Amino acid sequence: MPSYDLDPELAAALAAVPKGANGALMDFSDIPAYRAQAEAAFARFPLPDPDLRVTLSTLTLTRTDGPPLDVVVFHPGDTARPRPALLYFHAGGQVVGSAHDRFVRVHGATMALDLDVVLAVVDYRLAPETQAPGAAEDGYLAYTHLLAHAAELGIDPERIGLAGASGGGAPATATALMARDRGDRKPRLLALSYPMLDDRNTTASSREITDLGVCDRRECLYAWEAVLGDRMGAPDLHPYCAPGRATAADLAGLPDTFIAAAQYDVFRDENIDFAQRLIAAGVPVDLHLYAHAFHAWDVLAPTSGLAKTFTETWYGYLRRHLHG
Repeated sequence: MPSYDLDPELAAALAAVPKGANGALMDFSDIPAYRAQAEAAFARFPLPDPDLRVTLSTLTLTRTDGPPLDVVVFHPGDTARPRPALLYFHAGGQVVGSAHDRFVRVHGATMALDLDVVLAVVDYRLAPETQAPGAAEDGYLAYTHLLAHAAELGIDPERIGLAGASGGGAPATATALMARDRGDRKPRLLALSYPMLDDRNTTASSREITDLGVCDRRECLYAWEAVLGDRMGAPDLHPYCAPGRATAADLAGLPDTFIAAAQYDVFRDENIDFAQRLIAAGVPVDLHLYAHAFHAWDVLAPTSGLAKTFTETWYGYLRRHLHG
């Protein structure tokens, strides 16, 4: 059994979180059941009172290949002064989560205010109902809409960044690839927090994290199978579907990129490998590896020293690149 030398604050937070029958926080073996469980868990937390400094709205965009796409927008003030924008892709292994859920509502307004940006959270389609690259196409639709309607949304079109956490890292990165390939304005930045990028799961870290209870190998394999079906592991899979497949040559021209990785995370090695390929492609990269941390430590232990250090570093990067 692997040994995990966790930060004491993180270990205590992890021990306090209720686990499922499989001993883990997540169980992607039955995605509909887990979605219902997660929704019920979030429903126990009341929504905060609306912050009157932030305008909350929903953009509803027409898709050519499916139902309308929602983009939930947090605007921290009037639209007279164009602000930077951050298009955000939520976590959830690409199989759970929503731009409308309580976690986004609780944190979205705070993030928009703290960064003084228009935060737009894309409600991308989930797998297995929609397989890759459907979520990325949703991200591209949202990004090009923000560009085309920047003036009315109070956005500076030259300062729109992309950000994704965990499962949201794949469609965020693929959106950046699509924008480059299709001749659109280059995003200001790409910020990835412990991103899920590579379906092959052949790295050392992907085999090490098996019983920690947070995004273990078993759940990662279930998630990628939902996202790709029988294409999982195929030698010719396009990077739009799994950006970890991109070579250095595939990554040239991407925006400045921030990557945060955790020592005890199945995605650790693929995150480091991806950063190295970006660097080889000439892309400026800020890579941060957090020792003694597990996947999504900032969410599960938000008051810990490691979470505060990460947030300060991440927000500092976003401020410099979006407001600089």
